[in-house]
Amino acid sequence: MSSVIETRERNVQIMIVAGARPNFIKIAPLMRAFRNRGVAPFLVHTGQHYSKDMSDMFFEQLSIPTPDVNLEVGSGSHVWQIAETMRRLEEVIVSSRPDVTVVVGDVNGTAAAAITSVKLGVPVAHVEAGLRSFDRSMPEETNRILTDSISDWLFTSEPSGAENLLREGIDPKRIHFVGNVMIDSLVTHREKARQRQFPRELGLEPNQYVVMTAHRPSNVDDRDHLESILRAARDIGERMPVIFPIHPRTRKRIEEFGLNSLLSGGLRLIDPVGYLEMLGLIEQARFIMTDSGGMQEESAALQVPCLTLRENTERPVTIDVGANQLVGWEHAAVTAAAQGLLDKTRPTIEAPEKWDGKASDRIAEILLNELRAN
Repeated sequence: MSSVIETRERNVQIMIVAGARPNFIKIAPLMRAFRNRGVAPFLVHTGQHYSKDMSDMFFEQLSIPTPDVNLEVGSGSHVWQIAETMRRLEEVIVSSRPDVTVVVGDVNGTAAAAITSVKLGVPVAHVEAGLRSFDRSMPEETNRILTDSISDWLFTSEPSGAENLLREGIDPKRIHFVGNVMIDSLVTHREKARQRQFPRELGLEPNQYVVMTAHRPSNVDDRDHLESILRAARDIGERMPVIFPIHPRTRKRIEEFGLNSLLSGGLRLIDPVGYLEMLGLIEQARFIMTDSGGMQEESAALQVPCLTLRENTERPVTIDVGANQLVGWEHAAVTAAAQGLLDKTRPTIEAPEKWDGKASDRIAEILLNELRAN
């Protein structure tokens, strides 16, 4: 990490902090929205995801500028990642003196950047504020609550966000319903993903395969949960191929638990894929199975049914519009829900309010207007 950070001579200095794949999808349209208004944000990469598959490919496909600083935090326990991010970020904030720190989502770097900024007297804007699973065992839930409680601007992606924040006593003047920045990226890159034709490259026909992802600790670090999910995927694969871009953490657990024998039949593992490739896979799938929050949102925007391999979701609007079902991890529940989607016509799915590709523009307008007024 560079020991000296040059301060940019601009009327407004905005620092954006990101470090994991979901973050990259969200910051791409934000960077563009600020640049279109004459402000080039100072971009800090925490380095939480640092491999070619987990980081570089997303920067390339989403046309995100090279980060001004990479903290190179890397892997570690939740406590270590947060502490190390705070330690390394302090120097950057002191040197660059931003007017505001913008954080997105709910990863460890999000909470770490928010806490560090507030401690150093820098206000925080949280994009994707107010989402709640009401499950305190999820590390992301702690990150959401901590970040929201100390943020000055809270930009929500769905109506439940404001409801949750108001219930927690947040001043309504700090809450702004702007829509979903992840869908901004989807709208921008949808045609490019279609042109990529990744499903065809894999020999897949539209509406004739299922996409699955699984990476959450509650699913992949528990042998019973992971075995049940894999058995369900294998059984579903007897009727229709299940394409499984496998997270490195999940692959490691499968090997540790001795579950490789379940990776057979119609369950087809592939290496992690880029943003365009995944977008193309989702759009042409019969349905998806996932424990990812972002994929719940993308499936709703693409009007593709989703079975969420969890017992809760912080994105209830995806259920409200008819895109998502919570099915948990048990074999019987997953396979029953999948059979229902295979046997019936596709359900009607409505687009959630303000998921129109303009959330980042709304955020940039609000934030720059208020910063310049003060």
